[in-house]
Amino acid sequence: MQTKTGSLQLYITTYGAYLHVKDALFELRLREENGTTRKLHYAARKVKSVVFTVAGALSTEAVTLALEHNVDILFARPDGHPHGRVWHSRLGSTTRIRKQQLRASVQPAALAFTVRWLSQKLGQQETLLTHLRKHRKRHAELLDDRRARIAALAESVRALAEEGRAIGEVADTLRGLEGTAGRLYFQTLSALMPQDYAFSGRSYRPATDPFNAFLNYAYGVLYSRVEKALMIAGLDPYVGFLHRDDYNQKSMVFDFIEPYRVHADYTVFRLFSGKFITQSHYKSLAKGVGLTKDGKELLIGKLIKYLDEDKVRHRGRNLTRMHVLQLEAHRFANELLEEDFSELNITTI
Repeated sequence: MQTKTGSLQLYITTYGAYLHVKDALFELRLREENGTTRKLHYAARKVKSVVFTVAGALSTEAVTLALEHNVDILFARPDGHPHGRVWHSRLGSTTRIRKQQLRASVQPAALAFTVRWLSQKLGQQETLLTHLRKHRKRHAELLDDRRARIAALAESVRALAEEGRAIGEVADTLRGLEGTAGRLYFQTLSALMPQDYAFSGRSYRPATDPFNAFLNYAYGVLYSRVEKALMIAGLDPYVGFLHRDDYNQKSMVFDFIEPYRVHADYTVFRLFSGKFITQSHYKSLAKGVGLTKDGKELLIGKLIKYLDEDKVRHRGRNLTRMHVLQLEAHRFANELLEEDFSELNITTI
């Protein structure tokens, strides 16, 4: 079980954990290996979220207390991706934001926002490679080459916004440019890894190597955080611009997360390059590789510290990375409200 003080993000990684209420507090019961039960207590006003990463239980009183204090309860899949959540049904903002979001999805504004997010993503990849170059002189030539190529791809992405076309007309081109940059980027990270953990590209469900297993889990944690940030800002996680509107797909989560994936990339890369990872942190699955309980706890601890405790400079203020992400979600919502879609022609049949 992982808890982070201050923000109190409770990540439950112990099988059989039970969350209920006692004396108006959350009481978490954990089974110890010696058969005893450990009891932990938390004030609801100090808890921001509770994440079940393994099988556990919670009482209706715990759910009610969470709803009363806006505590997010999330159920994660074995790979870290969100399976479902219990959260209050209030939008937290005006429904006009969602109406504007839907209008924007079929306007040139969708392309402008998407280009912004993708160019930021590629810019973050360049920045990370620049950072890694400082202490890897023998890889300087490789890093310089990859940074230049990703920068050129980013410029091609930005150029598409100037054409003023609908996003559907250039979506495949955008995906192609992003995909090419991603391959260059991850090939470079692999080349910088300890030899035993080098990998041959991205693999998903399941991962085929330890690095991708950790990265997929880190992305899963980030997906749930982005979804919550969008909902707090009054946005609809399902109405995306670039990603397809498939059944039950949270397309806007996949769109908006792009500039922030680097947080997961950097955290996982540091774990491997710093030789924190051992064979006790991952395990073989039927068709790939997954994380052990120790691996999940190690990753969650490092990632949450990076997101919720470490600070960066943003618009003249020192803020945590999650605070920045939330502010950018609000900024996106406000920009939607400011958009004028009066010329939108909607035919009613």
